Amino acid sequence: MSPQKIPLSLIIPCYNEADGIPQLQEKLSPLLNQLQNSYQLELLFINDGSTDNTSSLLQQHFPQAYCKIITHQTNQNLGAAIRTGFHAATGDIIITMDSDCTYDVHEIYNLLNLLDPHTDIVTISPYHPLGKVENIPSYRLALSKSISWIYRQLTGAHIYTFTALFRAHKKHIVKNIAFESNNFLATAEILIYSLLQGYTIKEQPATLHVRKYGQSKMKLFLVIKSHAKFVAKVFWMRLTGKFKKK
Repeated sequence: MSPQKIPLSLIIPCYNEADGIPQLQEKLSPLLNQLQNSYQLELLFINDGSTDNTSSLLQQHFPQAYCKIITHQTNQNLGAAIRTGFHAATGDIIITMDSDCTYDVHEIYNLLNLLDPHTDIVTISPYHPLGKVENIPSYRLALSKSISWIYRQLTGAHIYTFTALFRAHKKHIVKNIAFESNNFLATAEILIYSLLQGYTIKEQPATLHVRKYGQSKMKLFLVIKSHAKFVAKVFWMRLTGKFKKK
């Protein structure tokens, strides 16, 4: 009797990513074929109100029965797409990942290997001392690294990257962690609220590459404003003793 396969959900938010769908299919499909050997696979694309032909291209390039496209009629932003994916996911392990292939998709194996019985989340970490960044605009890099540094100081956690989407979560995380933001702040919220509840997080050093197709959907001013408000909230939680340095 063959061993029972572990249910695994992959969540990939997409917003006007038509230019990059063929590249995503080229890189991801061989990996999906390999994962099916060990996992009961579920691939959820969250089409977040795309106005191009993202939806039809996803149907064309990912026709497998385990692939599902969930569509927001209007764009609701990254955090809302993650939330939709979390609600729909049925896997015991749930991975969120970028559609633009800015990380090597094979890092999924490293995330899964680190997700041991004592670990609840494993996140990709380009800002880890063993991680790398290639050709990212300097202003974007400075903003993201600074935000992660601030959260690291406030929480006392030994985490270098709070802003990456590419992560593996155990099922109880996505079902129990409530986060408020609909935008890119959501990635930091998920980690910080998980820390607050005592969950264990590990990092996988990796290389972050510049995207080759399409454009970033981040609205920089709104993201900065959201993080500034959340930093104040985390600072208050620290003052009230909800975070204690280990």
